[in-house]
Amino acid sequence: MKNFIVVLLMALMLGACSIGPEKKDAAATYDLGASPAAAANQPRIKASVLVHAVAAPSWLESNFIVYRLNYHDGARQLTYANSRWAAPAAALLTQRLRAQLAAASDGGILGIADSASADYALRIELEEFSQVFDTTEASRAVVVARASLVNVAKRTLQAQKTFTVEKPASSANAEGGVRALAGASGELIDAVVAWSAANAVPVKK
Repeated sequence: MKNFIVVLLMALMLGACSIGPEKKDAAATYDLGASPAAAANQPRIKASVLVHAVAAPSWLESNFIVYRLNYHDGARQLTYANSRWAAPAAALLTQRLRAQLAAASDGGILGIADSASADYALRIELEEFSQVFDTTEASRAVVVARASLVNVAKRTLQAQKTFTVEKPASSANAEGGVRALAGASGELIDAVVAWSAANAVPVKK
C-alpha cells in the first residue's frame, strides 16, 4: 500500500510539471552583419580623421528593435518582444562606420583613445533608425543621420549634411525589418564615406 501511495504521488508531481507554463524561446539577437569588402573604385580619404562614436537620442540607446505603425499612429514607438539588437543601434553603426572609413583611408582613422592629432573630426548624430509600417503588410527601414566634419586646427565646420535612407522590408516582421535596416545602414555608411572623401581635403602644415 505504501509503495502504491509513493508511485501515485510521483505521478501527480510529474503531471503538475507537464501542465505548467512552457519555457519561452530565447530572444533572437541581430547585428548589421559583416563589413563588406572595399570596392575597387571606392573614393579615398586623403586626410586623417578622428571618428567620434555615433550619437543617438535616448529612445535609441537600448537594444530594442523599434517599429512604427504609420497607418495608425506614426509618432508612437513600438518594440518587438522576442527580437533584439546585439548592441544599441549607435554602437553597431559606430563599429561598421570605423571599419569602412579605415578601409577607405590613406591619411589614417583615429579614435578618442588615440593620443595622436587628426586633421578633421567626424561626428554622426543618428536621428531615426526604425521599421515603418505603411500598411499591415508593407514596411520599410528608415535611417536618418546628420554628419558634421570639423577642421580641427581651425575649429571650423568644414561640411555638414543630413542623410536619409529608406529601404523596403522583405517581410512584415522583425527579421524583415532587421534585414532592411542593415541594408539601409550599409547605404548610409557608403554615402558618409564618399562624402568624407570629398570634403576631408589634406591640410597643409
